[in-house]
Amino acid sequence: MIKNENWMLPDGVEEILPYEARKVETLRRRLLDLFQRWGYDLVIPPMMEFSSTLMAGLGQDLDKLTYKVVDQISGASMVIRSDMTPQTARMDAHSLKRLGLNRLCYSGHVLFTRAKSVLASRSPLQVGVELFGEAGLEADIEVISLLISSLHEAGLTEFSLDLGHVGIFRALAEVCQLTSDQEQELFSLLQAKAIADIADWVDANIQDPQHAQWLLELPKLSGSASVLDRASDLFAEAPIAVRRALDELAEVAEGLAERYPDVNFYLDLSELRGGHYHTGIVFAAFALGMGREIASGGRYDHIGETFGRARPATGFTADLIDLERLSNVDDVDSFGIFVPYSRDPELWRLVQQLRQDGERVVCATAQHQERHDYLSCSRQLVKVDGAYQIHTLT
Repeated sequence: MIKNENWMLPDGVEEILPYEARKVETLRRRLLDLFQRWGYDLVIPPMMEFSSTLMAGLGQDLDKLTYKVVDQISGASMVIRSDMTPQTARMDAHSLKRLGLNRLCYSGHVLFTRAKSVLASRSPLQVGVELFGEAGLEADIEVISLLISSLHEAGLTEFSLDLGHVGIFRALAEVCQLTSDQEQELFSLLQAKAIADIADWVDANIQDPQHAQWLLELPKLSGSASVLDRASDLFAEAPIAVRRALDELAEVAEGLAERYPDVNFYLDLSELRGGHYHTGIVFAAFALGMGREIASGGRYDHIGETFGRARPATGFTADLIDLERLSNVDDVDSFGIFVPYSRDPELWRLVQQLRQDGERVVCATAQHQERHDYLSCSRQLVKVDGAYQIHTLT
């Protein structure tokens, strides 16, 4: 017997069926409406672009996650997007060319060659925002505030937010005179929080005792705001860029704590989550029941250089499906109206009016007159004494 596997999907790729899809779409609309209320304009980036455009400045981590294809029309090398941030940066630089602040938001699928973690999807449905044109920390605070508001909008009540600053690592790598290969090795070890491996790497690569101490202690600097005091003592003799980064992190953490006293903020000075293109404050949100971040973002001030217009920028992305599955908000119930089969013209006009009024109306057919649960109808249209009425089903 030949086994038919035509129904199977690739590993890490899933389909979303009607009930959950309706919940995901409801949440997507609510979040995009939230972004609009904060002044963010919706854009719809293309799924595919020339590789020379989309891959510019993204770094090796995203390059390895991105599908490359050949355009059958032009023969040019193209990629399927794995990140919408550079697409919005291109829009800011060329398609829009706004002089002041430019706030953009988006939602759509991205595709990875492999999942970022064991349980993650290779085709997540992302939603996110980007803020261009503001170099001050108020931009970082606004974007992180919008992320927190988004999690609240999704009904999440128990989550934490990790805050870091990649400028600390960049400055230490420079003062330690690391080669590009050494920097990449250490970067990867810090991302993995591999304390023992970091110690072995420092022992093999760093000769200066003070430099070695800085790098060994960096992954241990995590916790509450008090970690900044420890860091200030440790990096008292470090380059001014390190101390400037600590000051920026302290200001952002303080500003957010004032706005959201009930949110659990966790500072991690070796936080390097995300792409290599980040340049300043970075952050990630975590929730109970999910072993990976549910949203992440940060500052990236150099991507625009690739498109001929350097602009300070910061933003975040979240996976809508993850948010929906963690959400405590369930506003997708059996709300429709079931209409038994009839060819009555009056009934047709009434059905159309109900639909124009925003009602979900499901009509039976001559061959399928059953009212199934999956039709999501809690009411039924019935004719009583010559007039149609809507009755609640029990």
